[in-house]
Amino acid sequence: MSLNLLSVVELLAAYRSGELSPVEVVGALLAHAQRWEPRLHALCALQADAALAAARDSEARWRAGTARPLEGVPVTLKENIAVPGAAMRLGTAATPPDAVADFEAPPAARLREAGAIAWARTTMPDYGMLSSGLSSLYPEPARNPWQLDLTPGGSSAGAAAAAAGGYGPLHLGTDIGGSIRLPAGWCGLVGLKPSHGRVPIKPGYAGRAAGPITRSVADAALMLAALARPDARDPTQLPPQDLALEAQSLQALPLRGLRLGLLLDAGWGEPVQPAVAALVTAAARAFEAQGAHVEPLAPFCTREMADGLDRFWRMRSGLDLAALPAQARERVLPYIRDWVAPAAAYDGATVFRGYSQMQALREASNAACEPFDFVLSPVAPMPAFAAHRASPLHDPARPFEHIAFTLPFNMGEQPALSVNAGWTPEGLPVGLQISGRRFDDLGVLRLAAAWEQLRAAPRPWPLDAA
Repeated sequence: MSLNLLSVVELLAAYRSGELSPVEVVGALLAHAQRWEPRLHALCALQADAALAAARDSEARWRAGTARPLEGVPVTLKENIAVPGAAMRLGTAATPPDAVADFEAPPAARLREAGAIAWARTTMPDYGMLSSGLSSLYPEPARNPWQLDLTPGGSSAGAAAAAAGGYGPLHLGTDIGGSIRLPAGWCGLVGLKPSHGRVPIKPGYAGRAAGPITRSVADAALMLAALARPDARDPTQLPPQDLALEAQSLQALPLRGLRLGLLLDAGWGEPVQPAVAALVTAAARAFEAQGAHVEPLAPFCTREMADGLDRFWRMRSGLDLAALPAQARERVLPYIRDWVAPAAAYDGATVFRGYSQMQALREASNAACEPFDFVLSPVAPMPAFAAHRASPLHDPARPFEHIAFTLPFNMGEQPALSVNAGWTPEGLPVGLQISGRRFDDLGVLRLAAAWEQLRAAPRPWPLDAA
């Protein structure tokens, strides 16, 4: 297998035995990325010299017996993850070219402390507000490695493109309405939105989380163990939970007796396409054949909840854009400007009612899922769409019709994971979402590991076979 496709477990074993060096792996990874970037557009910054220097330091630690948990393992960071001195333009040309971060975000710090090598930063759409890689900053949007004229999804667009494209095993994304799980689902990956507060983050926001995008559940678990260490800068952080031991020997969850909800109608948004519904249903039946009890879950979210939150987010983003100088505001992606424009006419009552829908979603999501150990659903109603579209409908008046299955678990603060359910007849990946009760991140990972054992053998990763 190519060095760039080795898992974390494989890399650590090879480093430990001396069969491989982090310098070799980082060198191979840089060569692979440089070969494919002209077509994939996953990266906004490549830190080759710094990565090779860090790899030499990691090699020395392995020789000295002082290796850390992720020593020498390559990782990419989404562009909105702050690292001191690194450009931080948030995917938009409205941000000055010299804008850099002046602090280290908790997820970046935890990965660095664990020995991971942050060798590149990945692209995102303007302000992370789209479910594609379309951006006013980058000449071309990120592409889906399974079919290069399609989007990988977003807003962790470059992270998912990099993961499916073989740019190493670990990729850090962020998620406020589906921005980890949507691209993971559309690229055949594992993407975990942890319980709110499990991974400390700065800046924080209601529903915002950082988490792994990887090619396997085991790698996601190992990455989460490093990320889920405390940081007092996030006042919503959960009490520390040592996940390291469980992550190192992640066991598939026994299925007999589990009570699983099956949600195929989100209550609003685009209807689930038949090919997507068939794959998610087949996964539920596979769990059922192993002794799990699968029950239909009725829709628990409403159009009022979705539209209210949409209005609140329009006002929030509208205020951000209004604070920009006029010339900078004109550089924002036109789709984003069109989306926020109606907010100028909102009164205070409209915005407050919209804000209140976050709590309504939180209560509805937790109440509906409480009777079940886990809930199964599609990640998105459809497979990946054209790369130059902002969303499946590409309509700023209806921007969120594809996030009806992912959004509730951000507001509900529950862990939710995307794992590949299979492929459409056209060969496009479809994501199975597994959500759990609040704080049960490990359970969600273990059920996903069980699915990895049940499903058909995965297809070869696309760029490695090209």
